Amino acid sequence: MNEELASALATHRQELRRGTLVVACLLACRTPRYGYALLEYLASAGLDAEANTLYPLLRRLEGQGLLKAEWNTEEPRPRKYYSLTDDGAGMADELRDEWTRLTASMATLWKESPR
Repeated sequence: MNEELASALATHRQELRRGTLVVACLLACRTPRYGYALLEYLASAGLDAEANTLYPLLRRLEGQGLLKAEWNTEEPRPRKYYSLTDDGAGMADELRDEWTRLTASMATLWKESPR
């Protein structure tokens, strides 16, 4: 693969992962999680994310009212836990349904497209 195509592929992969990470965070935060634990949870599911990508995303989702953040100061190290709001749960369900439709559409296209 030439350098130009490799660069284009990297850009498209990054765009695809951005949208996937939003859905993954909403699904993962059905159970309250703090940032580092969320990174580990996503990685265990095969979705590696960088902290410098995840934390701004969490703040953005909180700002949109999809996540709520609460500090837990009962542990030796205070941690900010993120969990879904009711709106976030509804959004997660809608995005999951859209993901399912897109997956079915892509499967059809792969089947019907000659290589």
